[in-house]
Amino acid sequence: MNAMYKPKFNKLAQENARDRLMIEYNEVIDKLPPHLKQFIVDQDYSHYTPIDQAVWRYVMRQNYCYLSKVAHGSYVEGLQKTGIGIDHISQMYGMNRILKEIGWAAVAVDGFIPPSAFMEFQAYKILVIAADIRQLEHIQYTPAPDIIHEAAGHAPIIADPEYAEYLRLFGEIGSKAFSSAQDYDLYEAVRHLSIIKEFPNATAEEIAEAEQRLEQVSANMGEPSEMARIRNLHWWTVEYGLIGKPEDCKIYGAGLLSSIGESVSCMQPDVKKIPYTIAAADTSFDITKQQPQLFVTPSFKQLVEVLEDFAESLALRRGGLYGLEVAIKSKNVGTAVYSSGLQVSGVFDEAITDKNNNLIYIHTTGPTSLAYKNKELDGHGKVYHAEGFGSPVGKLKGTNKPLEQLTEVELVMMGIVNGLPCHLEFESGVVVDGVLREKEQVSGGKSLIFVFDDCTVTYGDRLLYDPDWGTYDMAVGESIVSVFSGAADVEAYKPTSRVPHELTKKIVYTPEQLRLQKLYGQVREIRDTKGDYNALPGVFSILKTDFTNDWLLCVELYEILKDSNLYPNQTAEIKAYLEEMKTRKPEYKKLIEDGIRLTDELELTHS
Repeated sequence: MNAMYKPKFNKLAQENARDRLMIEYNEVIDKLPPHLKQFIVDQDYSHYTPIDQAVWRYVMRQNYCYLSKVAHGSYVEGLQKTGIGIDHISQMYGMNRILKEIGWAAVAVDGFIPPSAFMEFQAYKILVIAADIRQLEHIQYTPAPDIIHEAAGHAPIIADPEYAEYLRLFGEIGSKAFSSAQDYDLYEAVRHLSIIKEFPNATAEEIAEAEQRLEQVSANMGEPSEMARIRNLHWWTVEYGLIGKPEDCKIYGAGLLSSIGESVSCMQPDVKKIPYTIAAADTSFDITKQQPQLFVTPSFKQLVEVLEDFAESLALRRGGLYGLEVAIKSKNVGTAVYSSGLQVSGVFDEAITDKNNNLIYIHTTGPTSLAYKNKELDGHGKVYHAEGFGSPVGKLKGTNKPLEQLTEVELVMMGIVNGLPCHLEFESGVVVDGVLREKEQVSGGKSLIFVFDDCTVTYGDRLLYDPDWGTYDMAVGESIVSVFSGAADVEAYKPTSRVPHELTKKIVYTPEQLRLQKLYGQVREIRDTKGDYNALPGVFSILKTDFTNDWLLCVELYEILKDSNLYPNQTAEIKAYLEEMKTRKPEYKKLIEDGIRLTDELELTHS
């Protein structure tokens, strides 16, 4: 079918949608910062076609029946707690009315969003839900995120308080992990492939080109970044996790819960079950294929324990020279936190060490911001520090007390007095000479910044700051206790937006497709209202003649007629037709069998 396409969301529509969303969603969303709100799109319910609704219903019926046996105990209960229905695609408004009772919320986004943003949404206890739904051709598994995966996969398990806290903590830690330039290239390649593969009118050449691009990027990733490793942990737990014992486990990962194909295949013996440990961080995955192995955690508590162990390896927790080296390697905006609490946000380009490899001086290039407790300090934004920032790290020579902890009396005794020449010699050998203009301190007297005029900073023969460069702002702090990705005050720093430029594609249906949609809509109306069942045999007659490859509506007709006990001859004819289609279209065999089996089993249950 030669359907045309156009972008699904334009900028104006996104802006208008966000305005409405902020009014209609719950208070958890109101707390989101603007840099995250820009990812939110409207869940335009009118875009869902009758076939989309049928796809949702088929998957949810199958899942409810099968997953009640193999999913974690909180899944079925969670469906009810989070407002996930079976017969109709969930509306975000309804979900949020229920989610707010457990302190969470949901927002719609356009497909894959950058991993760091995804993690940060989780830290704010926001469930990110792709607004689109998989095409009928991908009913068993979709390479793209969709509302079945997000709403029916992620949301139910969030109702478990222990797991919900794991998700929040994961977001808090993961959003601070450093990415590499290659990570974003990989994200864009994966996003592009998912859009192309889920678009029914993409050509074989377009798909092959997208796959080749992903292969090329994947082959040139270099050493895994912090984000790459924590993304592995996310995949093997949140998306594809099993819980229990390797020989007796249940499903809790959303990728498995939302796939009617892989939720069955993953329980087979040929899929290796591995006890979950921190080793999962170094186990890569292929998003386009079913997974050959899965990790099994004994409890949600262990997920938190492994995450905490992993966090200890991150620059966020290690700080120091290691943290600065990670930040420099990333070439992205990062934040170094001094022991005084001062936060330096910018692109780090140098970490100077002494002969014993101790960190003694840090330096950024380009716009830099200074903050305290994640709030930019007045007068220390990107405009003022436009050319970068550099400052010593360590203790002053001749004192055992960190500089930031010295009282005003102690500072005076050391000659550190406003308006007077000041000579500071650090244990490292860094020397600061200048006229102290002022000391910027926080409540309690702790020093954050010393501001110098006519200042020279040296380390041995190396000139680190020249008086001709202007006022010198020296950070105060004995050590760098943490280094994390992103700016301390994101809204003040206003980093370059990473909202995807390529949007998912909206199908413009052909007359033939619209005619089939109308049939689906007619059957749906009859089922929902228990309307004119006499019209159903006529629908089947049209399907046999004009839509010989459509199996799903035939399954729905079989279900309705079997349940109603009307037209037994037509019911038998539809079943025979579906049996014939299994031979003619073997790719539909399991889907048809599962649809018939569920209908027959439910009839036996009700009889």
